[in-house]
Amino acid sequence: MQSLTRRGAIGLGAGAAAAVGLSGCGTLTGSDGVTHTPGAKPTHAPTPTPTARPIGDGSTSFTGKQPRQPGKPVPLEPGQTPPQFVIFSWDGAGEVGNGLFPRFLDLARKHDAHMTFFLSGLYLLPESKKRLYDPPNNPRGTSDIGYLTDEHVKATLTNVRRAWLEGHEIGTHFNGHFCSGYGTVGNWAPAQWRSEIAQAKAFVKEWRTNTGWTDLPALPFDYEKELVGGRTPCLLGQDNLLPTARELGWRYDASSPGGTQVWPEKKNGIWDLPLQAIPFPGHSFEVLSMDYNMLANQSINSTNAPAYNYPAWREQSAGAYISGFKRAYETNRAPFFVGNHFEHWNGGIYMDAVERALTHIAREKEKGADIRLVSFRQFVDWMDVQKPEILAKLRTLDVGQEPVGGWHGFLKDPSATSSNAA
Repeated sequence: MQSLTRRGAIGLGAGAAAAVGLSGCGTLTGSDGVTHTPGAKPTHAPTPTPTARPIGDGSTSFTGKQPRQPGKPVPLEPGQTPPQFVIFSWDGAGEVGNGLFPRFLDLARKHDAHMTFFLSGLYLLPESKKRLYDPPNNPRGTSDIGYLTDEHVKATLTNVRRAWLEGHEIGTHFNGHFCSGYGTVGNWAPAQWRSEIAQAKAFVKEWRTNTGWTDLPALPFDYEKELVGGRTPCLLGQDNLLPTARELGWRYDASSPGGTQVWPEKKNGIWDLPLQAIPFPGHSFEVLSMDYNMLANQSINSTNAPAYNYPAWREQSAGAYISGFKRAYETNRAPFFVGNHFEHWNGGIYMDAVERALTHIAREKEKGADIRLVSFRQFVDWMDVQKPEILAKLRTLDVGQEPVGGWHGFLKDPSATSSNAA
């Protein structure tokens, strides 16, 4: 087995940039929710304007089947090589004026990739209405991430709408991002998680009532049906979340810290899809596959370290992601999970590293490799149709372990006892 990370995972919300005074510049998408990279050739036909049926107060609407989805998943046949799944995800998913949300939507569109955006419900709630939020074990209206300005709430709505229409998944990062003290999400009981989830959904489903805005289009999905998974703040509290998640019909949870690059299994009836320990260039220990964990091991939690470090750290971070991808692709084909935040920590080097890694992986795909850049929801769609004996055999492969006899021999008779058992 591979070594674990030196430092623990701390997943900050996307609005953390605003909360700690970081800012950037960039161009936001237009009110129609469509932005194109200058000079880039679109990989899709334009999204048709859906016929909407309003839900509730009209904050959301039913517009039919989500556009730009992959074909119906099919089970692997005995002896067939599994595809390499890569899932990029974003915690918080708020557009705080730095242009990062549309930047990565453009990148995904360019490479025909899909992602998961774990939306923090508070990012659609104006600060003037913050007392509508009643967080478990914390005073009403409080939050450990900042509320967004009205302008940024509007930009977030625009980009969330665009993301769904371009085939991406909208999950949840819950609300107030409490990671320490008595009120930490790590102490919440299942019933308190249920309250937090209900509020996170309500802030999405009732943004029009809470803001009073009538000049923005509805979100084009039914969030009750769209929401099938999330990632907890700071990767805390999963054990008490899962019973509630299962009762609500969730299909996966992405909150486990310290996972390894092996094929996942279910936990309490829910697919357990953790951040993973991946090689960290220049070190014997490994780092979790998230931008904040790169930062924690480079600048000891500082988000504004001396700039002379940036080139080497950018290269190291990109190299970590690419090494994690290559290790999986060249050996056990375990899915590769990457977590991010829309932030400009240390001069934006982690955003550059993520873009470089995604571009590298996409180019391998464009050369003909069976690589699938998908959302978590799309990945579990595939997992749910696989034969149990195939998945069981895949799970016998350890981190960085190649199948004995090649994939054809290894999966030819998946019910046979494997000599590769971990």
